Amino acid sequence: MLDIALIAHDRKKEEMVNFAIAYEHVLKHHRLYATGTTGTRIMENTALSVHRFMSGPLGGDQQIGARVAENTMDLILFFRDPLMAQPHEPDIIALLRLCDVQGIPVATNVATGELLVKALERGDFAWRELVHKYKPGIEG
Repeated sequence: MLDIALIAHDRKKEEMVNFAIAYEHVLKHHRLYATGTTGTRIMENTALSVHRFMSGPLGGDQQIGARVAENTMDLILFFRDPLMAQPHEPDIIALLRLCDVQGIPVATNVATGELLVKALERGDFAWRELVHKYKPGIEG
């Protein structure tokens, strides 16, 4: 079971909900986290249980970023809106940077999201279990 974050900018929330509906059969086997409104919309439209952080502009991106910094988040699905300026852009860049530092797979659009979820379904993320097993300070 992996920890997966679901984040979507306002104009991408419907796309994220449709994605969650389409891949509910895969996502239901994992611990899901989301920023505020995105998590609410997913839970309203699926049977998925989602731990909700604050809204992105209010610090939700940073809360997820803290989990990434601790290497306890396994996959980020962050459907970004490249055509709309975001007031919390520095938080977004920081989150993506942390994903690069920790080697956390991140999808910023539905096409890459589908590739990663299909890999998840095939079991291609087993390497993340090793990360958790051998993480200093955590007994496996």
